[in-house]
Amino acid sequence: LMVWLRRTTHYLFIVVVAVNSTLLTINAGDYIFYTDWAWTSIVVFSISQSTMLVVGAIYYMLFTGVPGTATYYATIMTIYTWVAKGAWFALGYPYDFIAVPVWIPSAMLLDLTYWATRRNKHAAIIIGGTLVGLSLPLFNMINLLLVRDPLEMAFKYPRPTLPPYMTPIEPQVGKFYNSPVALGSGAGAVLSVPIAALGAKLNTWTYRWMAA
Repeated sequence: LMVWLRRTTHYLFIVVVAVNSTLLTINAGDYIFYTDWAWTSIVVFSISQSTMLVVGAIYYMLFTGVPGTATYYATIMTIYTWVAKGAWFALGYPYDFIAVPVWIPSAMLLDLTYWATRRNKHAAIIIGGTLVGLSLPLFNMINLLLVRDPLEMAFKYPRPTLPPYMTPIEPQVGKFYNSPVALGSGAGAVLSVPIAALGAKLNTWTYRWMAA
């Protein structure tokens, strides 16, 4: 009974952690860094999202041993964020009030790496983690270009949970960095690898706990 309970609990965790990751995005990334501060803080958004995605996705992909689990994890996050987007829209906010991050393609690259290397854990960590960090800023910049006007959304519809000192500012292009996508991809690729290794290590600890 305990073995069955522990194993089913961890499959349930795939949903629970994905939902909580999405809540983190909505409260930290989506409101402040993504839609409001789109053109000034996409680097911060890219790093936080790529690392958050890779740690959970690789944990559950290695736990199940099935390529495709990472995409499943990212799909849950995406669906939950679309539900939140619909909730805000129902409250009278514009459709562009929340821009849903694009996680699924990067998670698919992680799955493909795991599958192509014949379920090699270390290849998934190094190659898959790098691909997630490199690709996520690219996919999300394309997503941002579809938003009508992020700065207009920010100033016309201020977030009710946003403190005054976090009021969005006009972007100072060229003063801090010239290519936010390139900087986000580079930093994300470097940081996603050790975070992926952490996710793999958490999976090892989970197996030890299950075997106890």
